[in-house]
Amino acid sequence: MIVCVCNNISDREIRQAVDLGLTSMADLYKELGVGTCCGKCVSYAREVMHEHLESKTTVTELRRAPHGGMVA
Repeated sequence: MIVCVCNNISDREIRQAVDLGLTSMADLYKELGVGTCCGKCVSYAREVMHEHLESKTTVTELRRAPHGGMVA
């Protein structure tokens, strides 16, 4: 879905930018141009960014099964 009509930026592009390390509206503004024209997209772009940031999980431990077995 297009989030920023003025610059043709989709929600997918915002999620990809988050995956690449962008974490703020200032980052989206600078790198993608989100909110640089009319500004009507800012609240929804922020929502997409925050939802994706919250959905990302951080692996803190690698659990491996014994050779030939499964992790319970």
